[in-house]
Formats: sequence, structure tokens, C-alpha cells
Amino acid sequence: MIASMTATPTQPNPELYSHVKVVISIIVGLGITTLLKGFAQFVQHPKRAKASLLHLGWAASLLLWIIHFWWWEFRLAMVQQWTFAIYFFVILYAILFYFLSTLLFPSDLADYTGYEDYFLSRRRWFFGFLAATFLADIIDTSLKGAAYLHSFGLEYPIRIAAYLVVCVIAMITKNRRTQLTLLTLSVLYQISYIVRLYATE
Repeated sequence: MIASMTATPTQPNPELYSHVKVVISIIVGLGITTLLKGFAQFVQHPKRAKASLLHLGWAASLLLWIIHFWWWEFRLAMVQQWTFAIYFFVILYAILFYFLSTLLFPSDLADYTGYEDYFLSRRRWFFGFLAATFLADIIDTSLKGAAYLHSFGLEYPIRIAAYLVVCVIAMITKNRRTQLTLLTLSVLYQISYIVRLYATE
């Protein structure tokens, strides 16, 4: 009787990860769909709304981030023990990317002169949520184990800190040149990071 009441450690269940993966796939798919539909409308209706290099640049960058995020989440298979709290956190993390996608491509631009005017007016929301994804990334990476977190070396915390600084500056300033500079630096580093991190995978 006593033996039967003794708690036994729960073994990792691959079916739980598969379940989480399906839910994340749905949310990520919605985000990618929103971005692709947004890009397509410039081909379908080129004169309907004024395009913006700044807006399109961040939209392209976000698309790359989402693709990177989904590949990154493959490592969730390393999580030994799933709980509802972890599941809830991972879903919220994915939702942040979907919300960013919908922020970039609103359903109506009637109150704005074009996408750049809209983007700059909503920059605090966009970069606020973008900063939240980097904070969430710290927790997400930690969930995959201390060894995995430490494998990225000193560059990882520096990268997170640098992106947070970029987000804060971008939230504050409306200066187009500054915004384009931040976008350029962000995209160049983003591509460099992905190439160096996954070139051998």
C-alpha cells in the first residue's frame, strides 16, 4: 500500500511536445499568412496605399524572425517535463509574433497617409511587443536547459541587450534616418546571427 502511494518521477512524454508543436504551428502560420497577404497587396493594388521602405523592411525582418523562431522552437523537444505554465508561456510567446504581424498590416489605413505614417504612429506598440519577444526568448532558451543556454556564449546576452536598446530608441524617435539606420543594423546582424548559428545544422 505504501509502495503504491510513493510518487514516481514523470517520464518525458513526446506526445506532449507534439501537441504543443501543433498549436504553435497554427499561431505561427497565422502570422506568416498575415505578412504574406500584406506583401501581396502591394502587387495586387500598388496604388491603393503608399508603400514604405521602413515599413516593408521591418515586415521582412519580422518574417525572418518568425521563421527563425519556428526553427528555434524545435529545441523544445529538449524540455524534460512539460507543465501547463510552460505550455501557456510558449503559446503566449508565439502570439507575440502574430500580434506584431497584425500591427504591421492593419485592416484599414483611412486615417493615415500611407504605411510609413501608420508605422511611425504605432512604433511604440510595435517595438514594445518586439522587445517583449526578446525578453521571452531568455525564458524560452532557459527552458531548454542550462547547457543549451550557455552554449551560445557571451554573445547571447549581449545580443538581447543590444536589441532591447534598439527597441527603446526606435520607440522614442520618429526620425526617419535614425529608424532606417536601426533597421539596417538589425537586419544585417539578424542575417549574420542566423547564418553563423545554423550554417552547420
